[in-house]
Amino acid sequence: MTANFGTNQSIVIGKTGSGSTLYAVNTCRHGDAADSVAFASLPDSTKTYLTANYAGYTFRKAYKIVTHAGVVEGYVVFIAFNGNPVALKFNATGGFSAVLEQREDRDLDGPGWHEGGIFGDRDGRHRDTIALTALPTSILTYITTNYPTDTLKHAMVNKDSSYVVISADNGVFATEFSKTGAFINRVQIYPHVVKVTTLTQAALPAPVSSYLMATYPAYVFDNAFQLKLNGTISGYLVVIDANSTKYLLVFNGNGGFERVHVLR
Repeated sequence: MTANFGTNQSIVIGKTGSGSTLYAVNTCRHGDAADSVAFASLPDSTKTYLTANYAGYTFRKAYKIVTHAGVVEGYVVFIAFNGNPVALKFNATGGFSAVLEQREDRDLDGPGWHEGGIFGDRDGRHRDTIALTALPTSILTYITTNYPTDTLKHAMVNKDSSYVVISADNGVFATEFSKTGAFINRVQIYPHVVKVTTLTQAALPAPVSSYLMATYPAYVFDNAFQLKLNGTISGYLVVIDANSTKYLLVFNGNGGFERVHVLR
């Protein structure tokens, strides 16, 4: 099966809750073809990446991107993760390239979102940020009881009403809670005792900004932190939203990408 491309070299992902058609855009270059492939036909490196970064995901469909001359340029894979569709692009050997931008059908031309649409957070109003003092009592109590030396830095509420709390102690941590305030998971993001300073998007080093724009098209900036160890900048943490999925990225002191944590 070969995909029929629409505007922006788009491939249909599925339907939104409101009945709109959902597309992944800029999947390949003009003139390329997208031939459907089975999961078993994907490179092992692609399968390993999905398992490592999207634990518990459900495979939906995949396409092999082929040039007019018949050369394989890469793969596009659609999965479901925590109830959200995720579209990922991989290179010819199966290595991760980018999280593809998604758009509703009415937004294929234009900025890629409309007021009230599922990607309305692209307006930059940070609706998902929640004041630390506004966190449910059950979450604050859990953290105080189980991690009494944590210093809370930032909190977010996701579209499914679950929560992510960033805190610092002997390192930097992301702790996830359900919409009822029940503990889900805790991940150590950075392993050392550091000074954590909040940064604006404009203050991010150029290599960080360039990586984010290339790898997460149409991402929504949430928050960022500069990390210092013994007075020297040792790294940067950046929290973004890409198509309703939260990512926390770790960069070294020079702004070079190190790793990503998929939060929710």
